Amino acid sequence: MSVRVLLADDQPLIRAALRMVIADAPGLEVAGEAGTGADAVRLSRELGPDVVVMDIRMPDMDGIEATRRITEAGGDARVVVLTTFDDDENVYGALRAGAAGFLVKDMALDDILSAVRVVAAGDALIAPGVTRRLIAAFAARPAPRPEPRVPAGITEREREVLTLIGRGRSNTEIAAELFISAATVKAHVTRLLVKLAARDRVQLVIIAYETGLVP
Repeated sequence: MSVRVLLADDQPLIRAALRMVIADAPGLEVAGEAGTGADAVRLSRELGPDVVVMDIRMPDMDGIEATRRITEAGGDARVVVLTTFDDDENVYGALRAGAAGFLVKDMALDDILSAVRVVAAGDALIAPGVTRRLIAAFAARPAPRPEPRVPAGITEREREVLTLIGRGRSNTEIAAELFISAATVKAHVTRLLVKLAARDRVQLVIIAYETGLVP
């Protein structure tokens, strides 16, 4: 079945360009278009898309607030923020609102389409330049490392897996480091998502940092 995409951007030319490339992309189709954040929230509820490609600066309601409302509604739609404005405030705001992806509009169209497929499959993706800046920002923090606070309800093994997720390890790398199978790692990740009420791997990374598991 095709991945159904809702386009949310206040610029008709941007929507038209995305609509054309998605129409030509195998396995993707445009479910609808929204010119405001409020319309994006409404159409996400009415149309039930798999992925919402969301701009940040829009009239009526900005993309971060629209993302928060869509993710909190509990539907299946996953949000990919696609914006010109990749400053730290927007990046953190979008991820905390529940976005499963953060992309910038100067990326190649093929990379944007690949990101939509990745997010639709249940994973998360952040533009490489944004990822490097996030890592640099964390690494530059001068504050002393807080005493780790293990999230309530998780096992010691799950804590180890969460820590390695926070360090950017893939499931294969975690399996090799802990001497367990990749299938076991995947099972631990699934349980962590449920126990910590995290929507995806990006939110697990945020939890790992906020609880001090990763300095």
